[in-house]
Amino acid sequence: QIEIVQRTFALAAPMAEEIADRFYERLFELDPSLRPLFTHSMKQQGEKLMTVLAFAVRGLSHPEQILPAVQRLGERHVHYGVQTAHYATVGSALLWTLGEVFGPAFTPEVEGAWAAAYQLLAGVMQDAAAAVEADPTHPV
Repeated sequence: QIEIVQRTFALAAPMAEEIADRFYERLFELDPSLRPLFTHSMKQQGEKLMTVLAFAVRGLSHPEQILPAVQRLGERHVHYGVQTAHYATVGSALLWTLGEVFGPAFTPEVEGAWAAAYQLLAGVMQDAAAAVEADPTHPV
């Protein structure tokens, strides 16, 4: 599954701006209450999204190398106002966006690989966020 995610992400790289734009359009369609959480310009936010995705996708081959950074990302997201339920919405928006961009190439196998990768990373972020919420003195 890792190879599928990495291969399809490489194909998506030339469409990074379109992917980011569609992702945020879909995210705010699914949950308009999320819009205020994004205080930067959407162009900057899109660039951040694609940078984080690239980092995560490259690191899937060696999760032990990226998991500390993913944990820190989850910790920081608590302070942005991200709640546990938002992770499912983000996952839905991501899979929808990839389906739109890849079209027929977004087969059930490809979708399953992306869903598994997202669940892994989102799970790490959620666990880290829960640790911060449980202990307000937790360093971020």
